[in-house]
Amino acid sequence: MVTPPSPAENQPVAQSPIRKPAVYRLLIIALLAEVAYGVMNLSTMPVYLAGKATPGPMGLPSGRGFGESIIGLVLVAFLLSEAIFKGPMGHLADRVGPKRLMVLGPGLSIGTSILSLFVPHGGGFFEVLCFILLRAIDGLGAAMLWPAAFSSMGDSVSDKERQQAMSLLNLCYMLGIALALPIGGIANDLAGVKWAGLLLAAVLFAAVTFGAWKLIPVTVHTHSAGTTEEGFNLRGFIESCRQIPTYLLLAIVTFAGIGFPMAIFKLFPIQQFGMSETQIGFLIFPGAIAMGIASVPMSRVGERLGRAKAVHIGMGLCSIGLGLIAVGAIIPPLRSPWLLAIGGLPVGVGFLLSIPAWMASVSDIDPKKRGANLGAVMTAQGLGAIIGAPIGSMLYDKLQPVGVSLHLGPDFGRYSPFVGCFACITLGWFLSLRILRDPR
Repeated sequence: MVTPPSPAENQPVAQSPIRKPAVYRLLIIALLAEVAYGVMNLSTMPVYLAGKATPGPMGLPSGRGFGESIIGLVLVAFLLSEAIFKGPMGHLADRVGPKRLMVLGPGLSIGTSILSLFVPHGGGFFEVLCFILLRAIDGLGAAMLWPAAFSSMGDSVSDKERQQAMSLLNLCYMLGIALALPIGGIANDLAGVKWAGLLLAAVLFAAVTFGAWKLIPVTVHTHSAGTTEEGFNLRGFIESCRQIPTYLLLAIVTFAGIGFPMAIFKLFPIQQFGMSETQIGFLIFPGAIAMGIASVPMSRVGERLGRAKAVHIGMGLCSIGLGLIAVGAIIPPLRSPWLLAIGGLPVGVGFLLSIPAWMASVSDIDPKKRGANLGAVMTAQGLGAIIGAPIGSMLYDKLQPVGVSLHLGPDFGRYSPFVGCFACITLGWFLSLRILRDPR
């Protein structure tokens, strides 16, 4: 009896789809778009909202004087809007074609980034409400962009190339967030104002809008009546919730941990270590480039390990790195930027190892419901981040005086979001050991 070759032996090694003009053009547009969203909402917005509200150049306030709790609510408005509208916008992309949404989404954010500068200062509740509404519109724009980009990528490659092409698009998403922090910080420091990143974001959004208009082909998907293979399907979402409740629980817990330090990630090194935004940029930029270079090799390592084992090892590394950082909350000698950098190494490696394997594991649960299950898990991930972000920013704000009363200093409060992140990621790690198993 002859043993049949494995599926991997039957399939020839495909060339990278990045060589196709339609693919690399889309990747450039996606990278610029995520850098723009990251510069505005993650890099510039926290420091601008937290800055002192004093008159600046051109009569614009140099900051808004908001507390960290309010900053967390503003960020949640973006995350919540993106999570709510991603499903409907994915469905709309199938109906009207991805190009229109890839032009319209970033186009909305050109306006919101500029309007953020002209929100009336000193307006109390009205001022806060304006920023929440503007960030909600940003979330709508992001929800238009990303499902349309994935849909356009799927149209640009063959079936054999689709998985690798989607991985490249996902890499642009992650790398854009990592690059946004140094790029936005350097722009603010060079201009000498905390809102310079908003103008930079507007320029980037304009470039994305123009690029999508000129470079993305016009495609419209047609479906038979009553079918919605992609996009938002409430019935399919409910069925996925019944089929994979433990996966959804794992997604919520883990991404709640990721959400804890999200709003204060830029404020922490400024307030804790007295760093400038340019210094933060120089620290983050090499790591961001290294993540981009290592992403493909790490995904191959994950394939050799097996998807479940890759998730287990990756989340374990994340837990170890976050533990090194979180311990600074109660041990003052360990409150060092060097320990922060050392702890960040296993976190970065674990992230690159676990995320692709996690999404692949979800897609393998039920091939007939792959889209619905992935959509449900992405919604759960967004919900987790929405839960974690305001809690983390509130702890950062409220526990600083508690740390002073406990003779641990305000640093106790500043480190508290990392403690929450460590707790959630560790709980998620234990859940993954119980939930995820490799078929072999």
